[in-house]
Amino acid sequence: MKSIPLVVHLIYKLDFGGLETLLVECVNRMPVGKYRHAIVCLTDYTEFSTKITRPDVKIFALNKRAGLGLETHVAIWKLFRQLKPSILHTYNLSAIEYTLAASLAGVPIRIHAEHGRDASDLDGTNWKHNLLRRLLIPFVDYFIPVSEDLKRWLRETIRVPDAKNLLVNNGVDTRQFSHNARPGNAEQTGYFPQNCFVIGTVGRIQDVKNHTGLIDAFMQLRELMPSEKERLRLVIIGDGPLLPRLRAKVIEAGIADLVWLPGTRDDIADIMQTFSVFAMTSITEGTPVVILEAMASGLPVVATNVGGMPEVIIENVTGKLVPVSDPQAFAQALSAYVLAPELVKQHGMAGRARIENTYSVDAMLLAYTNLYDALCTAKITI
Repeated sequence: MKSIPLVVHLIYKLDFGGLETLLVECVNRMPVGKYRHAIVCLTDYTEFSTKITRPDVKIFALNKRAGLGLETHVAIWKLFRQLKPSILHTYNLSAIEYTLAASLAGVPIRIHAEHGRDASDLDGTNWKHNLLRRLLIPFVDYFIPVSEDLKRWLRETIRVPDAKNLLVNNGVDTRQFSHNARPGNAEQTGYFPQNCFVIGTVGRIQDVKNHTGLIDAFMQLRELMPSEKERLRLVIIGDGPLLPRLRAKVIEAGIADLVWLPGTRDDIADIMQTFSVFAMTSITEGTPVVILEAMASGLPVVATNVGGMPEVIIENVTGKLVPVSDPQAFAQALSAYVLAPELVKQHGMAGRARIENTYSVDAMLLAYTNLYDALCTAKITI
């Protein structure tokens, strides 16, 4: 009897985030009789793991300590010898080095996904990190960038051959994230009064997202539009190491009653229905899932012109792109929507159409399933 191939997903930590959301979507939605799945976390996992609805998915936490961690390579080798996966799917720099242990353990198929760069290496030029990636090319069957920007970088900087460099666009659930029945104000959250203009964002509160820059842009927007300042509001959803600093910043600026910082929420799709516009001030990105979710929700997007964002956001059609770390330019871009509800609707509808045509979760799942199928056919004899 033909066995169902096991895919092991190797990730640094299973926690709230865009990459992790994509992983969970793939695990939950891939046909049960097609592939089995297990998730190995280099460190650990949080309650986010409860979003996995398939009862047969095992999660392993290796509790890796900071540093080189040679013992982790041994632990992974032993685990792979026990699990006998057909496919290893690693995510980002922290996981790629374990493709060697997987090869030594006899895992026949090894795929590595690049979803974005770290704040410490914005342009992807760290020679140690790039040397590691380059040395591991022979042990990886396919590199999976999630944007054309990352694909070019893999080809030109890491020297990944075109035959191993496969773009797979991130995808979003267009049923969960929808523009239907938009309430048109923030009253639904219970935090802001009716008829506010709400600038919203969602993401882990860390350096790379530059939320302090968004707060600065919000304050400049209030100065730029004094006649509208009383109805302007800012929502930053997410948790992370810099959340206390953000809360202290808005208190010090005297705008604590205008900025909602609730931490992690599990009702993002509903909260997005209360936004007027979505904002992202990141200093680097791949193709952020949350941008796709916002566009699927019918929101215009104002974002920094980095990574894969200009591939998704069409200037003056679905939103606006702004230089990195320029709060004044960001405020100016936001101001175009404050007095123009027809522009909000127009760009929001165009964004929704773009997601339906190019960035659906079904298209993403099909791409991964086809890749798994092709590699299993070519490399595994059952």
